[in-house]
Amino acid sequence: MAFLASRLSAIQPSPTIAVTQKAAELKAQGRDVIGLGAGEPDFDTPDNIKAAAKVAIDKGETKYTAVAGTLALRKAICDKFKRENGLDYTPDQVTVGCGGKQVIYNAMVATLDEGDEVIIPAPYWVSYPDITLLCGGKPVFVACPEETGFKLRPEDLKAAITPKTKWLVLNSPSNPTGAAYSWDEMKALTDVLVKHPHVWVMSDDMYEHLVYDDFKFCTPAQVEPKLYDRTLTMNGVSKAYAMTGWRVGYAAGPLPLIKAINMIQSQSSTHTSSISQAAAVEALNGDQSFIPKNAEVFKARRDLVVKMLNDAEGITCKTPEGAFYVYPSCAGVIGKKTPEGKVIETDSDFATALLEAEGVAVVQGVAFGLSPFFRISYATSTEALTEACTRIQRFCASLK
Repeated sequence: MAFLASRLSAIQPSPTIAVTQKAAELKAQGRDVIGLGAGEPDFDTPDNIKAAAKVAIDKGETKYTAVAGTLALRKAICDKFKRENGLDYTPDQVTVGCGGKQVIYNAMVATLDEGDEVIIPAPYWVSYPDITLLCGGKPVFVACPEETGFKLRPEDLKAAITPKTKWLVLNSPSNPTGAAYSWDEMKALTDVLVKHPHVWVMSDDMYEHLVYDDFKFCTPAQVEPKLYDRTLTMNGVSKAYAMTGWRVGYAAGPLPLIKAINMIQSQSSTHTSSISQAAAVEALNGDQSFIPKNAEVFKARRDLVVKMLNDAEGITCKTPEGAFYVYPSCAGVIGKKTPEGKVIETDSDFATALLEAEGVAVVQGVAFGLSPFFRISYATSTEALTEACTRIQRFCASLK
């Protein structure tokens, strides 16, 4: 359609959202579908957080807030960074957006000129490349194969940097793989970045609190203080606090960058909901004891899913360090035929045939930039996961 902007031709709708919508449509048609596509905790938002939102409503805190977010929330964010990450920020170095995705978008709009390069380790969260493209940047993908634990190696980072590199986007623990960088692994990457002062770091720490087996989370500016002045440390309340629908993401970084991000936001959403911000203050300042309890539930689910997938013919699955995703390989079923005679040639074919045959919705690996794999979110009930994995085993056994 000639009326639409040409930039739209460079991007696609979010594949993870598309899978979730497809599963919902099939359910509405009466199909028995188990959706494992959504990156959304099945836990309810804790009661103290919901109560804080109700109090804010009753107190009439329903007006516009500062573009950057309420002072109370930005102070809570500063306290969080100091308490959990050893990072010192002032409230004017913090910006709050309508979810982490808007924070990333604002940062890219504020910094990218046409042709600027953004290094994105693959597998990647589906929105990083499309946001980069929408903002005129050029995604530079660096393959992080299964053999490296789906992690970026310092030598590969070094090889990807050019004079046009503007950002490295680093997501640990990772969506879609759950891979997380240890302190030593992170230090090896920051050692490379210190030698390239024109490269900025966007650290997406959204899954910080969802790590397992005594893994210790770390973030780049914490590991290497020399990067403090060119790192945007991004986080939010969606995952750890089960607040996806509240739409609160936040970031801290150098004051000139934060001012630029706020200027962009002032011309778009202005700010996220005042009620959501009040709830987020309580999330960050209030009782945190439920977080490790929820993480224990996720760990048990992870272990269940990894074992059952590795028992499926042609599927292999690594045990991730964090998040609530696994990224199994379906290489062992490529080339096989379904009972109907359909050849499984790609991970997209696998995901489609699995949905049609067994009503299990997963996201194909090509959406995340590394095939032949698929992503499963285990942020759903143990019963649903057990049934889904049983169906996957049955489907794989039916292939010839």
